[in-house]
Amino acid sequence: MTAPGVLLLPGWLDSGPGHWQTRWQERHGFARVEQHDWQRPLRGDWCARLEEVVLAQPAGRPLLLAAHSLGCLLVAWWAAHSRSTPRVAGALLVAPPEIERADLRQQIPGWAPPARQRLPFASAVVASSDDPFASLEYATQLAADWGAALHGIGARGHINADSGLGDWPQGLQWLQDLAAEPLPANR
Repeated sequence: MTAPGVLLLPGWLDSGPGHWQTRWQERHGFARVEQHDWQRPLRGDWCARLEEVVLAQPAGRPLLLAAHSLGCLLVAWWAAHSRSTPRVAGALLVAPPEIERADLRQQIPGWAPPARQRLPFASAVVASSDDPFASLEYATQLAADWGAALHGIGARGHINADSGLGDWPQGLQWLQDLAAEPLPANR
């Protein structure tokens, strides 16, 4: 069987330098799903873009999704409507935001409420106990709704560049655990 391809799904405003997604892209050659507008994330546009990228991947190659923040909600919405979900072997869903909070709903309209159906592929939610954009209880409920494993990592903020994770080998291992086949070797 072919080693899985990895698609990185950043959240609102993209993932900048020092973010684990950017580091994984540089170090492992994973593909970032580039959205048309990082400032105004329109749910339908983001879902259509993910579908385009998934369909452009080589047939027969399983995919892993490594999502951060709004990218987690993107995975759930995309999975609720796409016929391409069988191509995905698993999804690592890191720091999903509590999009139903009044402040986030106003900043990022059109994403609340999140899709809460059970995901049709293996998945794991990674959550911090002091994420300013979601409580651990909220992330725990999303994980349960999605049928995902839950990995609590203590007080690490929004699990981004400010969290000091570096290359984040533990996250990469959790992503690997979702795959039936090994990931490609480091570049």
